[in-house]
Amino acid sequence: MPTHLASDPTGLHRVLDELPSGAARLPQAAERLDTRRELWPDEVRVRVERLNLDAASYRQLERKHTVDGTVAGAAIRDEVLEIVGRRGKMHNPVTGSGGMLVGTVEEVGPESPLGLAVGDRVATLVSLTLTPLVIEDGLARWDGLGEQVPCDGYAVLFGRSIAAVLPDDLAPELSLSVMDVCGAPALTARVVGTYADPVVAVVGGAGKSGSLSLAAARQAGARRTIGVVPHQAEAELLRGAGLADEVVIADARDPIALRDAVTKAGGPADVTVVCVDVPGCEGGAILTTADKGTVVFFSMATSFSAAALGAEGLAADVTMLVGNGYAPGHAAYALELLRGTPGVRDLFERRLG
Repeated sequence: MPTHLASDPTGLHRVLDELPSGAARLPQAAERLDTRRELWPDEVRVRVERLNLDAASYRQLERKHTVDGTVAGAAIRDEVLEIVGRRGKMHNPVTGSGGMLVGTVEEVGPESPLGLAVGDRVATLVSLTLTPLVIEDGLARWDGLGEQVPCDGYAVLFGRSIAAVLPDDLAPELSLSVMDVCGAPALTARVVGTYADPVVAVVGGAGKSGSLSLAAARQAGARRTIGVVPHQAEAELLRGAGLADEVVIADARDPIALRDAVTKAGGPADVTVVCVDVPGCEGGAILTTADKGTVVFFSMATSFSAAALGAEGLAADVTMLVGNGYAPGHAAYALELLRGTPGVRDLFERRLG
């Protein structure tokens, strides 16, 4: 057992960055993490079976390694291996994001507060950007052409990490896809519940977090739900799922087009939820939202300075929230939405297929 440094529930003891005397850096902000197998007393080690790269990170890698319309999966795989090997975690230096993982608990420290036991199959509900990770198989079973990454290696969870035991009734790949975005529907439901008969617009409504957010909004009492998608194929998927009262096609990066599309569909929205993984959607989301309304940003591509300055420049009296991916009971809630909403499950299974 390591003894040279006392453990901290935030994982501070695994940060390898050299900083001025007295300074500290949490694992998410760190450049490098200590990935040794030996555990401090409050840690848990997980044998990794699969990584789920977050959408913003994977799309950035995909764009970078696309040549003449062809995605170079091997180059994506090599870059993921390089990032993890260099930083001790999957932390995309461009997007600042990572993802999550599924695996089996192989050792539990005697002081771990997570309630996990050896042999539990779990999904981590904290970002890979702060999770010590070692890949031992060179990602040999991954072609680099999708967000879900078969993997053999290990990861370490801290005292303040979060993990959920995988349910027996769902395929692990499906559970992982849901848990990757389970913070979105939980916060959406909480915000929608503070309004009386609100109109809710979800930008990126056919995606994983978007479809769950539409289902959560309806369950939480939305009077009208509007799903915004970028093109006809996504519109057909979302209409077929039956999750939105209105489905509109608009480029979320075009603020006027987004505002007009949502207004025509019954807006402005009392609550606007942004679930797209492209930059430049801040102004449109603000314009789409009514005075005294709320914008929830779940995209890692969001520029929060652009959002703040944009709202000021538009004299928009809106509350803006950062979706931090955590709310008490968020994993169980998202899984119940999947089980109880056929349209959500169909969209998830199509994307996995």
